[in-house]
Amino acid sequence: MACHDRADLICPRLGWREGPAGHLRRLGQDLCKRVAFEVQRQTCPAGAVAGLVSASGSSADLSAEMRFRRGRSCEGGAGSEEAHIVMSNQDHLHVDQQFFGGVDWGGSFHQLCVLNTSGALVLQQRINHDVAGLRLLAARIADLGALVSVAIERGEGLLVEFLHTLPTVTLYCVSPKISARARERYRLSASKSDIFDAFVLADTLRHEHRRWRPLSRPSALTAELQAVSRDRQRVLHAKVACESRLRAVLETYYPAPLHLFSALDRDITLEFIRAYPTPDQARHIKTGRMAAFCDRQHYSGRTNPQVLVDRLIPHLLSATDGTTAGKSFAARLFAEELRLHTDHLRAFDRRIDQLLELHPDAPIFLSFPGIGPIVAATLISEMGEDRDRFPTVDVLLAETGLAPVTKASGRTRQVRFRYAANRRMRHVIDWWVFVASREDPWSQKVYQTARARGQGKYRALRGLGARWMRILWRCWTSRTSYNPERHPRPELLSA
Repeated sequence: MACHDRADLICPRLGWREGPAGHLRRLGQDLCKRVAFEVQRQTCPAGAVAGLVSASGSSADLSAEMRFRRGRSCEGGAGSEEAHIVMSNQDHLHVDQQFFGGVDWGGSFHQLCVLNTSGALVLQQRINHDVAGLRLLAARIADLGALVSVAIERGEGLLVEFLHTLPTVTLYCVSPKISARARERYRLSASKSDIFDAFVLADTLRHEHRRWRPLSRPSALTAELQAVSRDRQRVLHAKVACESRLRAVLETYYPAPLHLFSALDRDITLEFIRAYPTPDQARHIKTGRMAAFCDRQHYSGRTNPQVLVDRLIPHLLSATDGTTAGKSFAARLFAEELRLHTDHLRAFDRRIDQLLELHPDAPIFLSFPGIGPIVAATLISEMGEDRDRFPTVDVLLAETGLAPVTKASGRTRQVRFRYAANRRMRHVIDWWVFVASREDPWSQKVYQTARARGQGKYRALRGLGARWMRILWRCWTSRTSYNPERHPRPELLSA
């Protein structure tokens, strides 16, 4: 009977009655004592710790030994040249031997732990995040003289790119949630340290590396496209926030510019706010002055200047003199900032167009209906060029969040929305299928059929996105462009 099935237990070995929490605590303490005894008995003279593996393949609790190592290692502090190195059976170390490392990265320093195939501690050191520290890291890994598989809890950054340049290193990106759950295999307590986290990453990689895929290194063109597309998204978020601030300021003292042109972020709207920042100045605008202003801005909205004046007059509300003076000052600054963000977005778009012209996978993505340069750049940069990264389409659907999560236990079966996904890919796929459902007849038919069956708007879009991603994965793996003639026509689809 499991310990949680009864409120009170009688421990068979210790002979007292206690609750489930106390029982687990006693078992954990007893396990630690037994493991410490076995480690002390089996440890070689050099001090190496033999990794004890249970029948299920999990390492035994090494908390006592790790606390001992923590007290001894890196006594010189961060960047110390004295690494805590323990080599077991050095006489039998061959060049073809494989090591497993874990890096607990940080902003100013990183903790490195390396184990051999049997789980013995080989290298443990604290590395500064500077030029000298990274050189020391490369030297320590090179001294091992063998292939080193390294696990780290991030997929980008200077440290990741530096490890990619080392010829003997194979890098694995581990989710922080996986490493957090893996810590529970070694300790019952919630204690945490950089040394122990690095050890957990290394030992978990030692057991699970056959099931994990290494992190591929992108080409220079793909890396630049990824950096540009991600930074463009950040600028877009800053622009939306600035536009919201400007809109809030105008609503407090001068709402007329919000109703004059089609959008607040247009150049002519921002220039109007700069030229006429207060309601009193805007009241002097007549048809001739409005026509001259539109000519100077090369306005192509094809709206008569008299119509613009008629839009302006009903919304010339006024606040007090103090509020108008303060808010007009802020409005001019926010308008300048918004225009700067708009110019930056245009520069990003031009650079993305240039990179897509050079990328070999761009024709594949741009051949699909509903995909423009921004969506194509994001998909290419997030999917990468390594076709082995997504060996099946199900892996790609899970990465993009289009595959639901099924939880089945006993008589209960639930299908839920997948939250753990690449949010950048999920966002651009939403835009892709949103446009395709309005421009492509096949997509429109699939979407309308799903809605007719009772599916919600976003559920129908996710279903359409899953269909398109299956087609995209097939074209991407075969390196062929999309052929609309191979798709059934809308009239051939069953309702």
